[in-house]
Amino acid sequence: MTSGDSVADIRGRLGEIGYICDAGIATALYLCRELDKPLLIEGPPGVGKTELAKAAASITGRPLIRLQCYEGLDETKALYEWKYGKQLLYTQVLKEKLGDLLQGAKGLKDSLGRLHEFDDTFFSEEFLEPRPLLKALWEKDGAVLLIDEIDKADDEFEAFLLELLSDYQISVPELGTIKARTTPLVFLTSNNKRELGDALKRRCLHLHIPFPDMALEQAIIKSRVPQAEPRLRAQLVSFVQGLRKLDLKKLPAVSETIDWARTLVLLNAKDLQPDLVRSTLNVLLKYQDDIVEAEPEVGGLIATAHKEAEYRAIN
Repeated sequence: MTSGDSVADIRGRLGEIGYICDAGIATALYLCRELDKPLLIEGPPGVGKTELAKAAASITGRPLIRLQCYEGLDETKALYEWKYGKQLLYTQVLKEKLGDLLQGAKGLKDSLGRLHEFDDTFFSEEFLEPRPLLKALWEKDGAVLLIDEIDKADDEFEAFLLELLSDYQISVPELGTIKARTTPLVFLTSNNKRELGDALKRRCLHLHIPFPDMALEQAIIKSRVPQAEPRLRAQLVSFVQGLRKLDLKKLPAVSETIDWARTLVLLNAKDLQPDLVRSTLNVLLKYQDDIVEAEPEVGGLIATAHKEAEYRAIN
């Protein structure tokens, strides 16, 4: 993905690597690049938010640097920490050379002046251990920075990110301001576990990715599981779309539709049959309560899926 690529070009290149999307997603990626703005991607789990960042890294040729957020995450895990072992070793060496260092010093003031010359050495980039945020800023040719599941982090960490998201720089007390060598492409994902602050949202472009409609999900399965016959593909997607209308604890994600399609191909399925579906529901549904909830609906969902496949075959 280069500065000359249009929205259609980006959508096509994403499709070439197996990320099938609509024009809205390609447009958001285009604007993210052209406006140098972070992209906040929201939506239910499993709709391709993280995969979009991975795909962007693939088509740009940039390294993907990922920061997985969690409660209690702080800047020492996200930004940098000092190499204390190396600093300690340096201190020992300095002690051994202290006599040579102070040789010829005239008085206390001169001695302290010589020692102060080494203060900055202890807190220089040589002793800094970069974490994901700093690695992304230091990447010479730019990186794709993925701040995954920002809604799991605390409000304090969210506030800490504001400088990075607005100016692509961070402040290190001992070193001052560190600016990005090349502006990274920044993606933040959220599963809407909590409401994000207005200050963060103002700094980002916004993209909401819902569960795909039937046509788009079939296109995804065709791309990712080409061994699935068209009739089976239409049936399984219709079945999954029906499952998502039930009152389940966790709705099946697109990734789980892909896994189920691969499962059915491995089992040499040509059509959805009740026994086969019930024996593989655990691929789609991750909670036993959801499986119990779905089992009475299997017959009706299969019948609808067969009708959908017949309709598509005719049209």
